[in-house]
Amino acid sequence: MKLPINLKYTKDHEWVLIEGDIATIGITHFAQGELGDIVYVDVDTVEETVDKDAVFGTVEAVKTVSDLFMPLTGEVIEFNEVLGDDPAKINSDPYGDGWIIKVKIADVSQVEDLLDAQAYSELIGG
Repeated sequence: MKLPINLKYTKDHEWVLIEGDIATIGITHFAQGELGDIVYVDVDTVEETVDKDAVFGTVEAVKTVSDLFMPLTGEVIEFNEVLGDDPAKINSDPYGDGWIIKVKIADVSQVEDLLDAQAYSELIGG
């Protein structure tokens, strides 16, 4: 499984794209594969500041519901509205159109705590 090297990753299987002080966050290809067909995404934290490691939403798959954990403290500024009509975008394009939220980062030093592609690959046994 190829992991985009321009992204950062968490042990909870989120990916993070850093662009200045904005982070785009989604779940990894590995995570969506483990969950199965995603049928619903719930994020009710838009316009809220969420602490690192706190739950910012949930992903519901046919088999299970999984919490989404915030990789960086920040204000949730946008939810990917496409997921409201087509949550399976996370399955088909987890690193592209399947992104979940955008966050204004409160503490950019937290980026250093994230995993690079190689470290994440080792974590998932790649």
